[in-house]
Amino acid sequence: MKLKNFITSFLLVFVTLTVTAQNNPEPKQFLKTFHNISSNKILQFAEELSSDKYKGRLSGSPEYLEAAQWCAGKFKEWGVLPANNGSYFQYFPNEYSEVFTKGKVTYSSQKGEKIQLQFSDDYLPGSNSASGTVSGNLVYVGYGITAPELDYDDYKNVDVKGKVILLESGIPYTRNDTTLASWTPYAYHRYKFRNAVKHGAAGMLYISKLANPNTVNLENFVYAHIDQKIAEQIFSDAGKNYSEIKTELSKMKTPSFALPANQTVSITAKTQYFPDAKACNVIGKIEGSDPVLKNEVIIVGGHLDGQGYLGEIFPSALDNASGVADILGAAKAFAESEIKPKRTVLFILLGGEECGLYGSKFYAENPLFPIDKTLLMINLDMVGNGSGFHIANGKSYPELFAHFEKVNTKYLHRKMGASEWRKNYGRPRSDASNFENAGITTFSLYTSGSVFPVHYHQPLDKTDVLTPEIMEDAAKLLYLGILGIANDENLKMN
Repeated sequence: MKLKNFITSFLLVFVTLTVTAQNNPEPKQFLKTFHNISSNKILQFAEELSSDKYKGRLSGSPEYLEAAQWCAGKFKEWGVLPANNGSYFQYFPNEYSEVFTKGKVTYSSQKGEKIQLQFSDDYLPGSNSASGTVSGNLVYVGYGITAPELDYDDYKNVDVKGKVILLESGIPYTRNDTTLASWTPYAYHRYKFRNAVKHGAAGMLYISKLANPNTVNLENFVYAHIDQKIAEQIFSDAGKNYSEIKTELSKMKTPSFALPANQTVSITAKTQYFPDAKACNVIGKIEGSDPVLKNEVIIVGGHLDGQGYLGEIFPSALDNASGVADILGAAKAFAESEIKPKRTVLFILLGGEECGLYGSKFYAENPLFPIDKTLLMINLDMVGNGSGFHIANGKSYPELFAHFEKVNTKYLHRKMGASEWRKNYGRPRSDASNFENAGITTFSLYTSGSVFPVHYHQPLDKTDVLTPEIMEDAAKLLYLGILGIANDENLKMN
């Protein structure tokens, strides 16, 4: 009897250990793949995507499509399968404008002094400016908003017909609550531009010196972006204090005014508009090994597009060749791994993010896997410069976050933070928001503790500002963290 009980107990323990080993593979079964994830290789991916031949990967452009083809070629080389009915590509409409030169911005002060603004330091050409030259008197219009239902109108006391306006980005209300939702439609650049033309403006200086394809091409409307210091100089020449005006704006006042008649500006741009262009998401998959769980999917994504060419290439290395390179590193590891995920893993390199989250919106509306079978989407944007990690929404989904936390604690030893999910009532700024709005749980992986200066939407966003070591660890975190989630049979779809 004792012997029989012993044998029964032994068999139970053996079966338990066997099942546990299958669900939690021994390190030797994946550590080889884990250690094969190389910072040198991942940096090479980023260098390729940031190279001149792709001209900053402006979504919709031929160069963007070439970069997409290169990424799909890597998927195919490694054995990552095409996810869209035998294709790696999911196409969507994506108008864009080609900018041929740096253009020119000349400011004439009241003293008759003509100041030629300097590219990059003082101004950037408009990504969607009309081609031509506009000259005229200046009118400041604050945020450029006309919202009668909110009792707010920046244009109510000024006439801008035939004039060049000075315009602020953003909106006067900034608290993240239900009131912000009423203001959000007026935060979009496209709204501001169309409203300016509706009021008769001939051109614009946008006080936001960032390369920005998320604007709109309007017939004969020529514009450029200027640095705040230029706005300060223009205001000072007019006897105004720019910081005081901004304070009035923050108090919901509308301090719009026409500048003296002898203060003028001339803006020149050379562009071509392509209204019927298209871009694509690049989508590959590692199919799940479990006959049931393979129908559930984990998505890891990041935007492939950049800011393009504005008379000079904006390499868009940190934003977001870095995130794509991290994803490619993880995809290669999954393809080589001896341990296969039980759930399907989908890698999506998204187009059109810089233009207005086009690619993520298109996927959310045309998913390749059912929304109710999508366990998690983790988004990477600018994950290439730092010393630690942060996972947005991680605290709100501890059963998912625990897999990443475990990998970091055991293998990476980086400082890792997390935050709770909070509803955003403002303008969506991340691809993750479109997945979230579709009903998918999302994480966003960021780096913390920047090692190098961040040249956001500037021509200096090159690969020399990247931290290859953090990119290697990001790919390792993705590989083991997602593998853990994919093989966790205790996780249930909401």
